[in-house]
Amino acid sequence: MQQLKKFSRIIVISGTLLIWLIKFLIRPFDLYADWLSPLIGFAPNLIGTFLLPFGAYWLFKKYFLMRNNYEVKLTCAFGLLLVIINEYLQLIPAFGRTFDYLDILASFVGIFIGYVVFAKLMSVFSAEVSKENIYGANLYDQPQ
Repeated sequence: MQQLKKFSRIIVISGTLLIWLIKFLIRPFDLYADWLSPLIGFAPNLIGTFLLPFGAYWLFKKYFLMRNNYEVKLTCAFGLLLVIINEYLQLIPAFGRTFDYLDILASFVGIFIGYVVFAKLMSVFSAEVSKENIYGANLYDQPQ
């Protein structure tokens, strides 16, 4: 298994556990100081959008080509678009959720930081990434 894919898996799993911790333990039981309320409110959006490039690389590499920075930007832009649409759908009362502009702002910040970190890691692992074809198979592996 490739190093970048392993690292992406660890990042996504850790981030998802952190989001669950915030949503299902910290928020419901008020395990935070009052001055942290805004941060706790938009933290899942911030963390979730940070995880988008890592999750796309780990889980959807077959559908999202992420061989260079341009393709990573496209993947991040598509993910951000879906997050913003999801946030605006929360304006419909039937969903029983609340719309918040801070969530959208946190999503922009999270996707930007996620892009920067992922692009840096991709450059670190560039030798590995350049060996892969569009389906994730290593071109240099020989059948055994």
